Amino acid sequence: MRRSRGLAAALALTLAGAGTGIGIVLIPQASAITQPVAFTADNLPTWQPNGTVFAMAQANGTVFAGGTFSAVRPPDGAGGAEQEAVNFVALDAATGAPSSCKLSFTADEGGATVRALTVSKDDKTLYAAGYFGAVNGTPVSSLAAINIKTCTPKASFHPRFPATVRALAVSDDTLYAAGDFSTVEGAPRGRFAAVDAASGALRPFVADADEPGRAIEVDNDGKNVLLGGDFFTVNGAKSHALAVVNATTGAVAKTYGSIPADSVVTHIAADATGYYTANEGTGGGAFGGRIGLGTDFGEKWRDRCLGATQFVLPYDGVLYSSSRAHDCSLEGQFPDGRSSSLLAQLTDHAGAAPAPVGGFVRSPAKLGWHPTADGGPGEGVGARAMAIAERNGTKYMWVGGDFTQVNGRPQRALTRFASTGDVGAPTTPVASVSSVEPGEVQVRWRAGYDPDDSRLTYRIYRNGSTTPVATVGADSLEWQRRQVSWTDTTVKAGVSYSYQVTATDAAGNTSALSAGVSVTVPHAVVAYPKQIRADGAGLYWRYDDTVSPYVADSSDGGNTGGIQLGAPALRQTPGAVTGASTAMGFNGTSQQVYSDHRQTVGSSYSIETWFRANSTRGGKLVGFGNNTDRNSSEGDKQIYLTDTGRIFFGVDSGGPKTVSTGPTEAFNDSKWHHVVATQGPSGMTLYVDGQAKGTLGVTGSRPIEGFWHVGGDTLGSWPSRPAGDFFAGQIDETAVYPKVLTQAQAKNHFDLAKAPTDTVSKVNATEDTYIDQGAPTTPYGASTSLAVRGTSAYETYLRFDTPAAPAGQVLKSAVLQVKTTTAAGAGTGDTVSVVPVTGTWSGAGTSFKTKPTLGTAPLGSFAGVPDGSGVRTAQLDTAALSTVLGTSYSLGLTSTGTDPLWIWSSEATAADAMPQLVLTFGAK
Repeated sequence: MRRSRGLAAALALTLAGAGTGIGIVLIPQASAITQPVAFTADNLPTWQPNGTVFAMAQANGTVFAGGTFSAVRPPDGAGGAEQEAVNFVALDAATGAPSSCKLSFTADEGGATVRALTVSKDDKTLYAAGYFGAVNGTPVSSLAAINIKTCTPKASFHPRFPATVRALAVSDDTLYAAGDFSTVEGAPRGRFAAVDAASGALRPFVADADEPGRAIEVDNDGKNVLLGGDFFTVNGAKSHALAVVNATTGAVAKTYGSIPADSVVTHIAADATGYYTANEGTGGGAFGGRIGLGTDFGEKWRDRCLGATQFVLPYDGVLYSSSRAHDCSLEGQFPDGRSSSLLAQLTDHAGAAPAPVGGFVRSPAKLGWHPTADGGPGEGVGARAMAIAERNGTKYMWVGGDFTQVNGRPQRALTRFASTGDVGAPTTPVASVSSVEPGEVQVRWRAGYDPDDSRLTYRIYRNGSTTPVATVGADSLEWQRRQVSWTDTTVKAGVSYSYQVTATDAAGNTSALSAGVSVTVPHAVVAYPKQIRADGAGLYWRYDDTVSPYVADSSDGGNTGGIQLGAPALRQTPGAVTGASTAMGFNGTSQQVYSDHRQTVGSSYSIETWFRANSTRGGKLVGFGNNTDRNSSEGDKQIYLTDTGRIFFGVDSGGPKTVSTGPTEAFNDSKWHHVVATQGPSGMTLYVDGQAKGTLGVTGSRPIEGFWHVGGDTLGSWPSRPAGDFFAGQIDETAVYPKVLTQAQAKNHFDLAKAPTDTVSKVNATEDTYIDQGAPTTPYGASTSLAVRGTSAYETYLRFDTPAAPAGQVLKSAVLQVKTTTAAGAGTGDTVSVVPVTGTWSGAGTSFKTKPTLGTAPLGSFAGVPDGSGVRTAQLDTAALSTVLGTSYSLGLTSTGTDPLWIWSSEATAADAMPQLVLTFGAK
């Protein structure tokens, strides 16, 4: 927020075991967090002031906090009584509890406050500044020196500052101050001054500014001082918010003119490679981010995230900051939305700096450190000050401010994070799976998120096994969770497979298993999705997902997943493509899907989608915008349906330019329609249902960094704009290509959607039981497990209500799928035969004495089953099964050996436990 003038403020993947079947998992080397971040995001129990912390410093493992408060209390849930702490508290860095050092900062008139703390180079003296008249009764004037060893104010040090001092910096022998004052010791000193660090005597340093000073820092060689604040001139030289002056005289050494007039510098920090500023502002064009300066004081980069940065702290190559960052669009990062109170980024670019954007070099990328704090009462700033302390070999990041919650739990004004002890597990991945050709399954999932680990390790488990089939590493941030993919090439046609995924951080904390997803591998290539991939789609949303809020990208390596907003309806049938594909339903008022990471779109591209509508209220089908879950303020590359059913395709090239279907054509007729919109060197073209509907020789569009939207987002003032921005109806098979599709390709896609395709039916057992020769009269119809053995005999019976073959199709494959239990030795070395049951039976009434008759011709077999709980499959005789389609049909499991097989029954609750027939039907 602005303090007014005159105030007295990339996805990288690594793969092990891909497509090679089940293998050994290499556990990542244990560490607290993903380097170069040095602290976990797990806040530790810390005593809490009852007001605001404005300043922090540390010495010898003790942390000093100053501000406006009267007491501190134990962490929530901890024992102990509240202690008096008048605007100051000293705490043990390792325990978070108050130390024996007690100081009270008071004033005869007005409310006392501590606004700045710094420690001498030898760690013997603590300097405190703000607005106060005494420390433990010792008279001072808004600036005091404290003997750290004895915790007593130095009575001989009392330079007179008649107004608030807001910032301090110390060299070997000089203490520099910034604030609201215009005199010191009665001598003119405009907002900046220097005193002797030992005696407090006024130095000849003069750096008079016209507005308050808020930040000050001595450069690395002690020859210059960096000044920050609200000012527009220093010693008469024009320099807004930031200036460099001589450390002895105050003479201006460097001025700055690129910080907007409505922005100020709130803090300055230094490391061996340069200097960093925290900035805040208000209004259009305000600057509230960070600036990185080189050792020559020239600007290296500028972080133009919006959000009132209060403090910057460089440490070990990382710049930590406290702010209310809510919009990093100008940095190509997260859009306007939820605030990020604590951030970390590299202090400098790794390698060559990028080319300027908008006249400024973008800042180094944000890192995976993202603890949260709320804004707190009053100004809503939240985190205001930071300090790093070490105790017993462990480093602690301390944060102070006026927040009331940290990481979603109550914690007021002070918190801390350690360099060890990462205990938080990543979020659980959301998985999706598909197969469009024999011998291949694509497993995809939305990357997880961990607040102190940008690099996570994912393990993929197949068919309920406890041993992963593959391990994949991928990077993610809180606001950038790209899809991660892995292809299983060890699968068989006609067989169903299920998959689950976990995420593990660098310290070994592991998420829960994702919800299971399953797929049946086809016997032949599925023509439509195969062609979309072959034609080069870089984004391909099929809307076959079973779990919210993730929409999988089925393109070949695009990995641009979608995020559902407003809970669109899943698995709508029939979809646009013949076969098992489903669509997504949108309500026309609040539902949409947006892409999961910011991107740019080249000058040549194609957008494709299917839709079905019967409403007289149109809306956006597909478009590109600069926000995600909030309405975009900039939009381009729009395909939308008018209220009368016309289709428009538009770009912003010096204003909206559109092509559309004819005024008498209406496509809101409850039928599926196919739309392809292209733009390239020859201009714009719109195809509907394989036919060209219009062209326009416009090759330019708006250069937005943004996100794809389907089903909604603002349409602003686009021509023939519908009454609402959101589409009501169903959408299917959305794809985006980094090239122009030809009319022949568009027509081919339209035709392929109606091409015959295989149909898969998964039929669960309606009843099951087993018999035991050792308990000849006992029925086991309610048992959660089933058994098979030759001697002494166990036999299992399964009943299925089989469907009739779809019209024009025949049975091409039949697979029996069972899952071994978790019991030790559940597998068997014997061959288990699958045979028809010719006699009658029931789960409640069948025992060994009343067992049914079994057929003698096997329909298929399990040639030995390994131990360990997992899904097992047996191919069955399709000719035999074809004759019983459309009936209730029973199968028996029997063997001749002595090694039992134990499988789950239909009464079990384990994932993928139920015995199942997988029937694949195809053209005759």
